[in-house]
Amino acid sequence: MDNKIVEIFIPGPAGRLEAKYFKSKKSTSPIALVLQPHPQYGGTMNNKVVVEIFNTFMDSDFSVCRVNFRGVGKSDGDFDNGQGELADAAAALDWLEKENFDNSQCWIAGFSFGSLIAMQLLMRRPEINRFIAISPQPNVYDFSFLSPCPTSGLIVSGKKDELVPIESINELNNRLSSQKGIKVDFQTITEANHFFTKSESNLYKVLDKYIKKETTLF
Repeated sequence: MDNKIVEIFIPGPAGRLEAKYFKSKKSTSPIALVLQPHPQYGGTMNNKVVVEIFNTFMDSDFSVCRVNFRGVGKSDGDFDNGQGELADAAAALDWLEKENFDNSQCWIAGFSFGSLIAMQLLMRRPEINRFIAISPQPNVYDFSFLSPCPTSGLIVSGKKDELVPIESINELNNRLSSQKGIKVDFQTITEANHFFTKSESNLYKVLDKYIKKETTLF
């Protein structure tokens, strides 16, 4: 694998899962799994925000994987209201860990619906050290399962998010910031909407800064 992005197929619970994968040449490199937005609203692993997150990890020398949930692109199966998608994410993380058994850190990231699945996976997998949630929707999905949230992470939202009222993000912030022993960094990008239209470069800067800061801690 010559340090380039390759298409792979991961064995999943509903059949094979289509994924894109970048393998760092560095031994003990950190790993990251990036999850797509909602499949029923056109979400895929090639969504521009997902690709932006993937590229940021790649630029920080992670071994990184982004995956199409069941029924999306060339992935087998059908949409399963989140339960099956969580199982898909777990299978993808299993694969990534086997490929990089000597990893120094394990990160999970997701955009919109993908951030919900990422946080649910975080609660089940103690090896995950850090998370990144982009445009979570606490007004649509119940995030009360994050009590307590097991690890520190970054939550990024757009100030002009047309799908999520700022109050629900603030409420999530208040709940998570009161927890001892972890720090969830909430960042708001002023000009950004839910999909970060024309704000990708600002998103990249926020992600890049956070990833570089947190990888030096390990």
